[in-house]
Amino acid sequence: MTPLLRKLLGMNWLLVGLTILLSLFGIVAVYSATYFRTSEYWEKQSLWVAGGLGVFFAVSLIHYRWVKWAALPMYAMGVVLTALTYTSLGQEHGGAKCWLRLPGVGTFQPSQLALLAGILTVALFLSQFAKMHPFLKLLAVGAIIAGPILLTLKQPDFGMTLVWIPVMLATAFAAGLPKRYLLAVLLSGMALLPLVINFGLKPYQRQRLVTFVDPQIDPQGASYAINQALIAIGSGGFAGKGFKATGTQVEQGFIPGTTVHTDYIFTAIGEQWGFLGNVILISAFSGLLFACLYAAHKSADDYGLVICAGFATQIFFHVYQNIGMTIAIMPITGLPLPLISYGGTFLLMNMFALGLVNSVWIHRREVV
Repeated sequence: MTPLLRKLLGMNWLLVGLTILLSLFGIVAVYSATYFRTSEYWEKQSLWVAGGLGVFFAVSLIHYRWVKWAALPMYAMGVVLTALTYTSLGQEHGGAKCWLRLPGVGTFQPSQLALLAGILTVALFLSQFAKMHPFLKLLAVGAIIAGPILLTLKQPDFGMTLVWIPVMLATAFAAGLPKRYLLAVLLSGMALLPLVINFGLKPYQRQRLVTFVDPQIDPQGASYAINQALIAIGSGGFAGKGFKATGTQVEQGFIPGTTVHTDYIFTAIGEQWGFLGNVILISAFSGLLFACLYAAHKSADDYGLVICAGFATQIFFHVYQNIGMTIAIMPITGLPLPLISYGGTFLLMNMFALGLVNSVWIHRREVV
């Protein structure tokens, strides 16, 4: 049996199957949320899914340890490109100047690359300096992530800034840092949260936090989107109104057409597929996370363990935050739903990450 065939047969098929199914369902979800206005979004999403699956399988076949050599260059590129959003190349979206338009490349969100590269860089450091004192390791991790976090917060993209916290805590935990250090970091972050809210956020972002506490405080203004999302999901009932149902909240425009296929895609899914569809979708994500964590458990080295833990946490937080903000258990931050929401940058970054997790599984029996 050739090495290539051995790798193909040795893939984590739960991970592969759920990645394909979720990304294909993403096309269906984007189509159902936008077909009555335009065919542009689902057609582009189809192309991105095709390219993303190519990235997923290509990265799966590459040994994940080779990525160590690309971690630092990717990290530097992510930081530089995120910094360029402050120049004339930056574009504002949803109140945050977090997109970058490069001639000949197009528009993309560089903070997504910075997060992926940050996970790889932190994993590289923690695996290479395993015997360093935990406090020094914690300081080094803080230094690595400080730049991307501050750049992202200043955009201000509060949602992407929040993602860094659970991801870095998870990677540090997976690398064996003592729980007391991680608890101290968490408590320190909670103590600084009021400062971030008052001085790091724009007024409309602070208003979102207020409406999260009391959704009825401004029903025709800041609370409008969340209230309409709750109405749409609730109206889906147990089995939903049906695929391409007419007369829905989404079709009538009560959910903003600019975000229904991105940040509020779960609203369209809940209305059309109901509680049953939502349970199946969440179960599929649960299976995907289980596959990632099991690959981490079976990893041949600490580097594979840490990157699997980091990517699993990143996907979990995006899922939890995206769904949570549409059912009013989390404040609105504008994070997309992995593999489902419309968008090329986020889809490709997730496919790359899941491909690396699959690579960790494929090479799990190799001795370091």
